[in-house]
Amino acid sequence: MSDSQHAPGPGKNVLGIGQRIVTLLVQMVETRLRLVVVELEEEKANLIQLLLMAGLTLLFTAFGLMSLLVLIMWAVDPQYRLHVMIATTVTLLLLALIGGIWTLRKARRSTLLRHTRHELANDRTLLENDEP
Repeated sequence: MSDSQHAPGPGKNVLGIGQRIVTLLVQMVETRLRLVVVELEEEKANLIQLLLMAGLTLLFTAFGLMSLLVLIMWAVDPQYRLHVMIATTVTLLLLALIGGIWTLRKARRSTLLRHTRHELANDRTLLENDEP
């Protein structure tokens, strides 16, 4: 009689199979999450490198343009240099103002993962909807 009391029943096998399935699913999700984290870290490193390279390129371009402006001003007759300097300064400040306003508008319109959030909202609506 003691052997029949300690023998596992059919319910124990079902619970074991269910536990194995859940364990496998958790391992799959964990693997996917680790992969996503690794890819995000690589993309972050690439993005930082691209930003540094773009920053250096813009810095060298700015110095080159300043040198070009100095050469242009030296090429102008001394009596007109002040007028050329004023016109150049006003033009550059206006371009900077226009660029700043354009950048602010673009930054306000930009949203992170807009399309993904839209699709998730659609999925939620479909899941909440009871009608087939």
